[in-house]
Amino acid sequence: MISRRDITVAVIAAGVSLAAVAVAQAPKPAVLGPAVFTWEGMKHGATDVGTYAQLTRAPTATLDELEMHVTTLRPGTNSHPPHIHPNEELVIIKQGTVEVLSGGEWKRVGPGGVVFNASKSPHALRNVGDEAAVYHVVNWKVGK
Repeated sequence: MISRRDITVAVIAAGVSLAAVAVAQAPKPAVLGPAVFTWEGMKHGATDVGTYAQLTRAPTATLDELEMHVTTLRPGTNSHPPHIHPNEELVIIKQGTVEVLSGGEWKRVGPGGVVFNASKSPHALRNVGDEAAVYHVVNWKVGK
């Protein structure tokens, strides 16, 4: 005889199976192929400290996610408090003078400077100049 417990287990198993099928069939984000991002084509939205333009956040042929954006910071402002994340990123300074928290020290960087934020390393960025600071961020995630 089939018990109430048997029916409950069967219903739960069926629900889990249906959920697994739904996840497997969910559309996957399109893989980013060749792309060009022009300054004129970027949509810069206002933030409380300047502007932000998201270029892409998508998987590529070799990365789980490639995220790129451009930030403009007003003088005397911070992008965010010091933080960490498992992914790595490059910050490329286009304009202005910033200080970055890197390796436990604040370091000054100007136009053309490049910052590498290592995985799980505390980092932050602040505009210490008299003009807007503009920088590009390239951030990537790889599954392990």
